[in-house]
Amino acid sequence: MANVAKSRVLNLPILRWGKPYTSLEQDTVIHFATGETLAKVSQANPGLLSRDMRHAHRAREVLTEIPIGELIEMMKKAADLFQDGVLPMGDGEQSAEDFARQQSASTGLPEHMCLGNMKKNHFVLSNMREILESLTRGLPLDILTRGYGKESRGVTVSYQTQSPVVGLVLPSNSPGVHTLWLPVIPMQVGLVLKPGPQEPWTPYRMQAAFTQAGVPKEAISIYPGLGDIGAEVVRRSGRCMIFGGTPTVQRYKGDPRVQAHGPGFSKILLGDDVVDQWEKYIDVMADSVYLNSGRGCINCSGVWASRHTEEIAQALGEKLGPVPVLPPDDPKAGLAAFTVPGMAKAIWKTIAAQLQEKGATDMTSQYGPRLVEHERAGYLRPVVIHCDSPDLQLSNTEFMFPFVSVVKCPQEKMLHKMGQTLVGTAITNDSQWQRQLVDWPHIDRLNIGPIPTIRLDWLQPHEGNIIEFLFRPRAFQMAT
Repeated sequence: MANVAKSRVLNLPILRWGKPYTSLEQDTVIHFATGETLAKVSQANPGLLSRDMRHAHRAREVLTEIPIGELIEMMKKAADLFQDGVLPMGDGEQSAEDFARQQSASTGLPEHMCLGNMKKNHFVLSNMREILESLTRGLPLDILTRGYGKESRGVTVSYQTQSPVVGLVLPSNSPGVHTLWLPVIPMQVGLVLKPGPQEPWTPYRMQAAFTQAGVPKEAISIYPGLGDIGAEVVRRSGRCMIFGGTPTVQRYKGDPRVQAHGPGFSKILLGDDVVDQWEKYIDVMADSVYLNSGRGCINCSGVWASRHTEEIAQALGEKLGPVPVLPPDDPKAGLAAFTVPGMAKAIWKTIAAQLQEKGATDMTSQYGPRLVEHERAGYLRPVVIHCDSPDLQLSNTEFMFPFVSVVKCPQEKMLHKMGQTLVGTAITNDSQWQRQLVDWPHIDRLNIGPIPTIRLDWLQPHEGNIIEFLFRPRAFQMAT
């Protein structure tokens, strides 16, 4: 593990519409390898949040006083401040290098990946005008402020905001998801952020960058806490984005107020017309599985083909199996630690049990143990499983590390067997199958051709359009 010099412990307050509030109840954010305390974070309670939400309307009011064009310019300033600036952080300050070290130390993500996620946030903030133009399909942005106006074709349209604020129940284990909520402020909607316990860094740093760029402090609140605070954020917000596992997604399924982000079960499908040339696409498969330590919902967890699946699995095993565990400050580190005690061991136990099912084969076992345990954390090295049937338990499973199942399945059965898929990359030139893929309702984001599942087009949402989530189109007429 890296030798990390001790730094002053930061005290992070609750932010109640921009006003800091120190609670008697505090949680500690610790270094996953050394146990060093990095920060003490004031904990909110549901009663406090409930009282504060009575003033949520003020967040939208102060934002609508600023034209969207000016807010977009503030996002550009915030982008540079977030990526390069020395910003307030609780009762101290934080440089970009401090941010990467602290985020890595509490989440287990290698430092260079933390810096990479900063660049993603910078890109989204810097290109906010183009992103909003794409998401609104060219709608004049002042219509979102006024609630009505004329499109370029001369037709009057109306869009009604569904909530003055968006509640965000954020994760600890995947810092890259923050790009999803960055368009909220320039759309003149406030933020109520509930940080992940191990990853308070991005919400606080983003709030500091926003306010230094000119965004009113009253537009953003941060309420650290445990599950009861997350539930209260959902209960009190007219619109909410929440991140969690399959049970979380199922719990809020059908609730129009909640956009639940969970496992992606993202896949690569090799068509019968190209599968004999599978070697050409092995790097696309490996990158989709491995980059960002496999932690994203857009990382590939399944490669499906009708034949050559054993050869594909063997080749992926050869590329990914030898990947070692390296310290988080090593620029070659490709694996993130599981910082919750016992989690890595529990995941491996689940995989090992499911490998007992006939037809499932671990193609990485020859490259050394997959579970690597340290004193305070655990790692899982990449795992490639060959499944000779789509009906095996491991054929459609996702874990928060580089894990992939290579599944043998006839092309004509793939769509019906593969289940819900966040990102589906279909490598095929078969126009008839492409038509079926386009029409298939259980693929959220479809890539046709050898496009890695982890490659995003920022001008397209990969999990729902946030404009459609926050604003409702309605009929509108005004007497002349």
